[in-house]
Amino acid sequence: MTETTSPPTTAPGTPAPVPARSAGPRLSYRGRRQLMGVLLVSPALAVVTVFFIIPLIMTFWMSLNDWPLLGNHHFVGLANYRRAIHDTDWLHAIGFTLKYTVLITPVLLITALALAFLVNRSGRAARAFQSLFFLPVVIGFAAAAYLWLYLAQPGLGPLSDIAVRLGMGDRDTNWFATATSGLLLVSVMVVWKVTGMQMILLLSGLQAIPGELNEAARIDGAGRWKTFRHVTLPLLRPTLALVLVFSVAGSLLAFDQFYIMTGGGPSNGTITAVYQIYRTSFINFELGYGAALSAMLMVALAAVSALQMLLLRKSDHS
Repeated sequence: MTETTSPPTTAPGTPAPVPARSAGPRLSYRGRRQLMGVLLVSPALAVVTVFFIIPLIMTFWMSLNDWPLLGNHHFVGLANYRRAIHDTDWLHAIGFTLKYTVLITPVLLITALALAFLVNRSGRAARAFQSLFFLPVVIGFAAAAYLWLYLAQPGLGPLSDIAVRLGMGDRDTNWFATATSGLLLVSVMVVWKVTGMQMILLLSGLQAIPGELNEAARIDGAGRWKTFRHVTLPLLRPTLALVLVFSVAGSLLAFDQFYIMTGGGPSNGTITAVYQIYRTSFINFELGYGAALSAMLMVALAAVSALQMLLLRKSDHS
């Protein structure tokens, strides 16, 4: 006769034994939050890596090579950069770009600031004018350039009629006959196209200023100019810095408007830096040299933007 064993029993009221847990590592609450943050940011990080970091590294690598469109490339070191220093076409393009930037930046800033003060009111009329001034912003740069190219056509566009009535020319006046007139016409188009965006940015900065400060300044006897200079302008400085950086960066990277409206003419008089990079890379097919020009422009743009922010920060603390 076999003897059977029964499972061990526990006395009534005794808690059941807890099974042993695995000895694997466990993340703390802070670690789980950090892991969740990494997972949430990883899609954006992947996009930035694929479409910015890798092309940036590739551009610097190409700038150190003689890289034709067809055929093998070979390493040349800093030869492309030494060539750019003595390239008269590149230096002329840089000079014209700086000239355009110096011309358009204060005009945009002053016009946008004036419009921001004009529409900084309550009521339907102010909102209607905000929409009206902002309307050109929704038009693409290429579409706006083609529109103004049509408006300026000799004998066809309405600018010829306006010039006749103002005594500035006749119906057959070619507004792109000289580099100066072409630059001025492109600048007018850019002001019409871009001012609305800068107006909205400055308007948001104006509306963020407490009204009590302006009231206190008026009670103390300050006029409009003193109120603007000592109250509005210091509090508006961060917004002005943002608008200024956007304006300078956009001017240094100007390409569409000159490519469409002037074609770089006459006599290559309106070739910008980006336009020259385009010609070097995709017309002359010197991809390595074009990459070197792009790297130089990018470094210059980063330096100018950093200098602007540094100067504005120092003036803010002074």
